[in-house]
Amino acid sequence: MASARAMLERRRSSRVPMRIPVRIHCCDSNHEVRDTPAEAISVSRYGALLRAPFLAELGSRIEVRHGVSDELREFRVISVRSPREKGMFELGIEIYHPTQNFWGVQFPDEFYRA
Repeated sequence: MASARAMLERRRSSRVPMRIPVRIHCCDSNHEVRDTPAEAISVSRYGALLRAPFLAELGSRIEVRHGVSDELREFRVISVRSPREKGMFELGIEIYHPTQNFWGVQFPDEFYRA
């Protein structure tokens, strides 16, 4: 298992804890379409940690619609955690095409760029 320091050094962008309402659209393992509200609880330029009412499969593609801007982007599920509270799962997601700032957030590491 990687150390916390190694994980921090591997990150491409700072994480910012904040709550952003989103909608998740995906197909589950039974090929049923899910379209459900969720919440981003930590975001970075390249992904986020979502709190969702279902467990997505590791490696699956999901679409996330930003609850404020209404922008839709495609992500890949890179980590899953069992429910921590009230049956809500935590999904680590990574954006497929990080061409723009999907979250609309100024990240701390951007302040230091010349």
